[in-house]
Amino acid sequence: MKLSRKLVLAKAKASDLDSVKKLNCWGCNLTDISIFSQIPNIKVLTLSVNSISSLAPLAGCLSLCELYLRRNLIPSLSELSHLRLLTRLRVLWLAENPCCGTESSHYRLTVLRCLPRLQKLDNQVVTEDEIALAMIEGDVVTTPPGSVQNQLSANGPPEAETENDALNYNMVETNKIRQELGMKPLSRDKFSSLSSPSARETKSSIKKTHTLDAVLLLLNDLDEEELRIVHTATQNRLQTYTLDPETLKDSVQTQKTADVQH
Repeated sequence: MKLSRKLVLAKAKASDLDSVKKLNCWGCNLTDISIFSQIPNIKVLTLSVNSISSLAPLAGCLSLCELYLRRNLIPSLSELSHLRLLTRLRVLWLAENPCCGTESSHYRLTVLRCLPRLQKLDNQVVTEDEIALAMIEGDVVTTPPGSVQNQLSANGPPEAETENDALNYNMVETNKIRQELGMKPLSRDKFSSLSSPSARETKSSIKKTHTLDAVLLLLNDLDEEELRIVHTATQNRLQTYTLDPETLKDSVQTQKTADVQH
């Protein structure tokens, strides 16, 4: 069943699509939600218990804060790539879809890596520790082959387009955070070497890159006092890189002695 303009206006009790802010279409046997490309101001949307398989029509709903999609037919977590630009999205219920698989913990980390701004996933509060872990252990979600976003990517084979789409998104997000922190933005070449490691790179180097991404994301949530603590810890850490070998050796020995005394 296709969600029609008439049904949307009736359920939302609205006079036009632009004024629709909340909509509940629970259990309406929907398969086509393309109408949402015309509903940009929707904030709370319930689509649970339907037969929806694509989230592409939601890509332009930039005001969306809460999205309920439990018990649909979403086949792959790659569909989440359509939600990446929804920066106000804080609540997502995706459980009981084929894309969730059987490993609930890994599924959760992958979703949070793709959508790190979420505060609640599947009716469970998201913690800062989860976000940090997701940046390390969650899978990278790429754009579904053949999607509109993929077709608008740079020319090349589908595999290259998918990789470029993920790279472009991550580069924009990372540079936005670096700008907020007063840091210089990374060039595409530099970012590519950090965020798209080749098969020759070790698992350790990949983990370090993801850890850096997680740290930069979490800094946004710290207040002034907490940032000062991080600043002090960072300065102390940096000193170990500027000390000569003998001074460093003495510093390490002093620290070991202090640890024993405590």
